[in-house]
Amino acid sequence: MLGTGASSARRDRGARDRGAAAVEFALILPVLMLIVVGIINYGDMLSVRQSVSQAASEGARAAAVTTGSDTERMTTARKAVDDALAAQQQECTASGCTVTIAPCAGEATKQCATVKVEIAYDGLIPGFGLVLPDTLTYTAVARVS
Repeated sequence: MLGTGASSARRDRGARDRGAAAVEFALILPVLMLIVVGIINYGDMLSVRQSVSQAASEGARAAAVTTGSDTERMTTARKAVDDALAAQQQECTASGCTVTIAPCAGEATKQCATVKVEIAYDGLIPGFGLVLPDTLTYTAVARVS
């Protein structure tokens, strides 16, 4: 009889340990999932920001290598920005994309193209608006003459 009681107590303790582990997992899982989803969302934001950076750089480069009037350079730069933003299903709107050609800072005899790209960022997964930016902005400058 003594052996039966000891094994029964051991079985009860094992069942309680498994139950405690399940409760602990249930408490930790939401925090773990929040961290994983946050990392995924932040990675997506960095990817989109890199695309915005690339788009501005491409626009400035296009303006620098285009020959012709300032209007032609600005048009070419906008098209280059649109092409670069197509990967993120974005486009260069009048308010979100500005191309200016003006004297370079520190070198008034030279002309520089300044391309500023700003897009709205909604996030891959909603609910992280407090920690991620609403807009992503990048400015690139290239000497055109």
